[in-house]
Order: sequence, then structure tokens, then C-alpha cells
Amino acid sequence: MKSRTFTDSDGRENVFALEPKMYTTDGPQAGWTEYAEKMNGRLAMIGFVSLLAMEVISGHGIVGFITNL
Repeated sequence: MKSRTFTDSDGRENVFALEPKMYTTDGPQAGWTEYAEKMNGRLAMIGFVSLLAMEVISGHGIVGFITNL
């Protein structure tokens, strides 16, 4: 890690780590982004189709399938 020595007004030297440069972007960084919403919708569709396929194959709903395990 790089460091730099600073001398204060009393003549004492202090060693501080160099901070990384800060930057900002205009787009959202967290929360309901378009990518997150698309991924959530796709995973929900996969789960729903999987449940329908399981019900057709086994002849039972999700509760009946779990109780027969």
C-alpha cells in the first residue's frame, strides 16, 4: 500500500494511506435496475414452468409432491 508523510503545523510527521480517487456515475447503482427486474422475471418464469411440468409429470400439485417424498 502506498503512503505519504504529512507534516502538521507543530512539525510532527504523520503517515496516511493514499485514498483511491472517487468517481460517480449517472446511472443507478443499486435497487430496481432494469437488469435486476429482467433477471427476476426470467427466474420467476422458469420456476413457474418447472412447477407446471412437475404437476403434469407427477399428477399431483406441489403439496402432494412434497408429502409423497
